[in-house]
Amino acid sequence: MSLESDPGTLRPGGRTARVRAAVLQAAGDALAEHGFAHLDLADVARRAEVGKTTVYRRWGTATGLVADLLADMAEQSVPRTETGSLAGDLRANARLVRRTLADPRQGALFRAVIAAATCDERAAAALHRFYAIRIAEWAPCVEQAAARGEVPAGTDPHEVVRAVSAPLYYRLLASGDPPDDAAADGGAAAAVAAARAGAYVV
Repeated sequence: MSLESDPGTLRPGGRTARVRAAVLQAAGDALAEHGFAHLDLADVARRAEVGKTTVYRRWGTATGLVADLLADMAEQSVPRTETGSLAGDLRANARLVRRTLADPRQGALFRAVIAAATCDERAAAALHRFYAIRIAEWAPCVEQAAARGEVPAGTDPHEVVRAVSAPLYYRLLASGDPPDDAAADGGAAAAVAAARAGAYVV
C-alpha cells in the first residue's frame, strides 16, 4: 500500500485538517521527548486534545502516525536556495540540515524516526520517501551547475546532495559531535570538490 493511501495521509480541509495538524504536532513532541518505542496513541490524543477514537480510527498504529508525520514534514520543508553557484547552493543545503539536526526538538525527532526505521519496515519506507522528496527538491542545484559547466556532464545530482548531508547525520547518530556551521560548510565543500573531480559521474 502506498503512503498516499495510508490512514491519516489524506489532506482534507476544515476541522479535519486542524485535527491532523494538532495530532501531528503532538506526535512530534512525544517522539522528541520519549522516542518511538514509547510513542502511545492515547498519549498523543491527550496532548492534541482530541478523542482517542479519532486517532485510532485515522492512524491505527504508531507507525501509521510516524508515516503521516514524515509526509507532513516533507511538505513543510523549507524550499531550496538558489545562489547562482554550486558551492553556495550546497552550503545553503548543508546549513539547513545542520539547523534542523542541531535544533533540540527536531534533532531528537529525527533520531527517534531513524530509530523507528531500523526496526519497522513501514517507518523505513516513510523515512525513505521523506528523504527522496528532499533530495529531489535540491537535485536541480546540481543539474544547473552541470549546465553552467561547474561539474562534468553526467554528474548524478542525487548522489551529490546525499554527500552533503551524510557527514552531518554521522555526527548526529554515530560520533555524537553536535553539527555546527563548520561541519556543514566542510561537508558542502567536500561534496563540491568531489563533484568537480568527477566522483559522481555515472
